Amino acid sequence: MKLTFYPVLLFGIFLAQPLFAQTILTGKITDSKEPLIGATVKAFMDTSSIFSTTTDIHGEYRFELAPGNYSLECTYTGYKPVALKGLKVTLNKVKTMNIMLSSASVLDEVVVKNHKKPASKQAKASERKEYDARKTKRQALGFASPQPSVVSVPSYDKLTLGYARFPEEEYAERRVLNYKPIFDTLDDLSGEQYNRIIENPFQDAKSNGISTFSIDVDAASYANIRRYLNANQLPPRDAVRIEEMINYFDYQYDAPRSGRHPFEVNTEVAPCPWNPKNRLLTIGIQGEKIDVGQLPASNLVFLIDVSGSMGSENKLPLVKQSLSMLTDQLRPNDRVAIVVYAGAAGLVLESTSGADKPKIKAALEALESGGSTAGGAGIKLAYETARKNLIANGNNRVILCSDGDFNVGVSSEDELVKLIESERKSGVYLTILGYGMGNYQDGKMQSLADKGNGNHAYIDQLSEAKKVLMQEFGGTLFAIAKDVKLQLHFNPAHVAGYRLIGYENRMLATQDFHDDTKDAGELGAGHRVTAIYEIVPAGQSLPPLTKADSALVVVVKPDTSVTVGNDDLMVLQLRYKKPKGEQPSQLMEYRLNAAALDRKTESENFLLASSIAEFGLLLRDSKFKGSASYEHAISRAREAAKNDPNGYRAELVQLMEKAQGIAVTAGAAKK
Repeated sequence: MKLTFYPVLLFGIFLAQPLFAQTILTGKITDSKEPLIGATVKAFMDTSSIFSTTTDIHGEYRFELAPGNYSLECTYTGYKPVALKGLKVTLNKVKTMNIMLSSASVLDEVVVKNHKKPASKQAKASERKEYDARKTKRQALGFASPQPSVVSVPSYDKLTLGYARFPEEEYAERRVLNYKPIFDTLDDLSGEQYNRIIENPFQDAKSNGISTFSIDVDAASYANIRRYLNANQLPPRDAVRIEEMINYFDYQYDAPRSGRHPFEVNTEVAPCPWNPKNRLLTIGIQGEKIDVGQLPASNLVFLIDVSGSMGSENKLPLVKQSLSMLTDQLRPNDRVAIVVYAGAAGLVLESTSGADKPKIKAALEALESGGSTAGGAGIKLAYETARKNLIANGNNRVILCSDGDFNVGVSSEDELVKLIESERKSGVYLTILGYGMGNYQDGKMQSLADKGNGNHAYIDQLSEAKKVLMQEFGGTLFAIAKDVKLQLHFNPAHVAGYRLIGYENRMLATQDFHDDTKDAGELGAGHRVTAIYEIVPAGQSLPPLTKADSALVVVVKPDTSVTVGNDDLMVLQLRYKKPKGEQPSQLMEYRLNAAALDRKTESENFLLASSIAEFGLLLRDSKFKGSASYEHAISRAREAAKNDPNGYRAELVQLMEKAQGIAVTAGAAKK
């Protein structure tokens, strides 16, 4: 036996060694300044794709190939693709091919390539029926159908999906319908949907000194706004959720100190930049940071929309790249299953160990788009798969990747929310990653995340996937607390009135704070949440209320269980539950001295958060914007950007400047 075994083994090693170690095609993908992380590189022999990979944190790729002639294709969202032919790979040699990509123009970014017609007559008829219903509703209100702002239509396979701005006088009626701009581009019928936002009014601290809301760690709105501005468009007002813009950024808050609670609360008061007589109160909650190696094992289900609407480059191809990037972060004790849905739902990958990354990536790479969108069926199967593979005391989560354009079976927002609420009790959390443009259903995705013990991000480019799924890996996927609620008790002796900026879809009734059956937001490992109140000091008059605002003003009885001291500006109470099980909530309490109203200094955190809030007020053209201006917001953002390790703050300044330019141009056009 020994005489036959060893020669065979040595012969196998001899044959495998040159191919494994020496026949290599490698290189680095860069732009003009730095390496591109997560760029997709494909190797072709003839017309067949032999290998596909993404670049690492150094922008480098590597293929181990059989000898022969190859072609390379390199793509990266926001950059022009590059194709190279005639690359000869020789046995026992390393072939190095570095590639530099150049940024796509604005036109390239708004063009959707390889447009596909609906896969079936039924799907097309369904889309036409929905479009006709929207058109009839608009005509009943006396509106003309807006025309898409088409920059260029080079061919049938390249069409632009511009974002038409409705005339100002149509705004109030348009909000009633939930914002759905309508496009009529060739055979493509599209519309984006945003839930209506009615801004929080000022409340009188004497008649209603209690403010209650749920936290929100989502940051989808900022990435979506960036997509609009990069296409030289101002976003729809209802796409601007100021709290999500603020929470997109990192802040230097104090970490938890006592070890008793999983987060720490930080407060600061300084003059309000757009209303100098008022003050801004910032509340920052910092979650404890946990080393990735110490995080519990994950049972993940990738729930992927592969319907016909997902065919464009910024949808399913970007989904594959995003989830491939996430797969690289998985540990051997983590597990992944893949569920897809189009006209029906199906399981394409049974729960697989994170150690088997090639198998997971191969399943992702094989996905193709086509057909209608049975989102409800996909959600049911994904939760069923997650429950089947449930890890006790682990992180059990469904990750839904879609444009939200569900149109088959359970598809309305109310139906889907009820479905998600029923699944929430299973202990399975939900992360929603939104993709695409033209038909993006933001309101629907937001509602599902809110009701599903989940979070919501919008992935407009691969660098955003890197931020959400790599840099914020723990915060995105691992909850450290759930049902987190805040309640502030303002002292009318020092506060005439107050207004919570943003969080309109997270407001709670006063009694909900003590009701543990009421759902609220989740906080992930290392995540932080920022909320801002504009305060009118005692002795000053509140802004006059409109009829619409009067309906939102609530008179409540003081909570006698909370004693607000004479020197207190406010008492802040916070309730939260542990992420597993349904134990009673725990209560935290903080007091802020009224002397804080006299402070004039501004921290870096305050500069950044207040500049973003002012930016949001301008984008919304808010009636509460006071003397807000792009100049003031940009100046403070620039100051905060002096500390900018990841470049996100510098990008914020650029977007502010771009929005200012668009606004100036739009204003000049009106004149």
